[in-house]
Amino acid sequence: MGDRKYFGTDGIRGRANTYPMTAEVALRVGLAAGKLFRTDDDRRHLVVIGKDTRLSGYTIEPALVAGFASVGMDVRTFGPVPTPGVAMLTRSMRADLGVMISASHNDYADNGIKLFGPDGYKLSDEIELKIEAMMDQGLDQGLAPSHKLGRVKRIDDAQARYIEIAKQAFPKRLTLQGLRIAVDCANGAGYKVAPTTLFELGAEVFPVGVTPNGTNINAECGSTHPATLADAVKRYRADIGIALDGDADRLIICDETGRVVDGDQIMALVGLDWARRGLLTGDGVVATVMSNLGLERKLKSEGLTLERTKVGDRYVMERMREGGFNIGGEQSGHIILHDHATTGDGLMAALQVLAVLVESGKPMSELARQFEPVPQKLENVRFSADKPLETDAVKAAIAEAEAALSGQGRLLVRPSGTEKLIRVMAEGDDEALVKRVVADVAGAVRSA
Repeated sequence: MGDRKYFGTDGIRGRANTYPMTAEVALRVGLAAGKLFRTDDDRRHLVVIGKDTRLSGYTIEPALVAGFASVGMDVRTFGPVPTPGVAMLTRSMRADLGVMISASHNDYADNGIKLFGPDGYKLSDEIELKIEAMMDQGLDQGLAPSHKLGRVKRIDDAQARYIEIAKQAFPKRLTLQGLRIAVDCANGAGYKVAPTTLFELGAEVFPVGVTPNGTNINAECGSTHPATLADAVKRYRADIGIALDGDADRLIICDETGRVVDGDQIMALVGLDWARRGLLTGDGVVATVMSNLGLERKLKSEGLTLERTKVGDRYVMERMREGGFNIGGEQSGHIILHDHATTGDGLMAALQVLAVLVESGKPMSELARQFEPVPQKLENVRFSADKPLETDAVKAAIAEAEAALSGQGRLLVRPSGTEKLIRVMAEGDDEALVKRVVADVAGAVRSA
């Protein structure tokens, strides 16, 4: 995987208007992906494109459109719509390819390009590598003859279509009437769809982060800045708070006291509820190596398993498909409900939490602590050496740490997929030991 030039763990991402996140690279993506997905038959081929609210979307979108249209693919643009909405509409419009322009929870200065296949799933590594290989071809190669150029059209009601699909996922027997919900849309892609969906299901909605201006996406708001949501919950005396990130594929919740509930607790809440109803498939939940040991123990106590994958919601999704699981996700709030969506969906996940809340009649604060999290410590270490994890000193420090934790915790040391960082994470019942172990390993990586 180290030989990738453009694609990282979640599509292509970088600082907007600097390589590789330039209009030229976007044009090359359109040309390459268009050629790859345009089979030789005579039918028209279709690509759909959504985006979040970043200013730089105005440079990336037209470049992609030009690339796709010039190799003969028809294009439909959606404007601002959540990432999972693009995945859904790729399927429902029977498109050959879906594209989302977003850098998710990063600030407005970044942007990214994510690709979905006709089935609504993120493309596999091998297809991304094929696209990558074709991106460096000459810009004049493989263009369509003038009578076969693609046609481009804007779909004005894309948001309304997503709202209808989202509402279907909320149980028919329930209503949100009488519920006060604060929702923070991060000034991002969900700024219209999330409040509208909740309102149409009967809730009294108090939206924040719904005035995007191109540069305020994720700025002091959204799932990465939960203090804003906690504030709104208290200010509006809400029963629950919901925060999405910039492309609305992840979710953080606040209970009515303003206390934050992370993705692990959300997976436990919905997973155990579905298990009791006989709706859970695969006899367990899929999460990543970052999920808390407390979640694993809680599921085990109910006779369910926690399967772990490497970090990245696409790896969670792959494992879910292999093992027939219908709930998976990440501690950071990417929750994948395979009965309803092919990728993480903050709004869909929120609706499932709301269903449990309404049906139980309990306050959110009672539901929020499904398990006591085990003390967990994460430290990110910047490095300049070539491969710090391969030095003897670091290997020795890791072995020592694992021995110290054995039987009562775990250690995880991994390079970041997006920056020059080594992430050192430990968790265990003894908080002092956990802190010491992380400090020792992080120190060894630094001195390497």
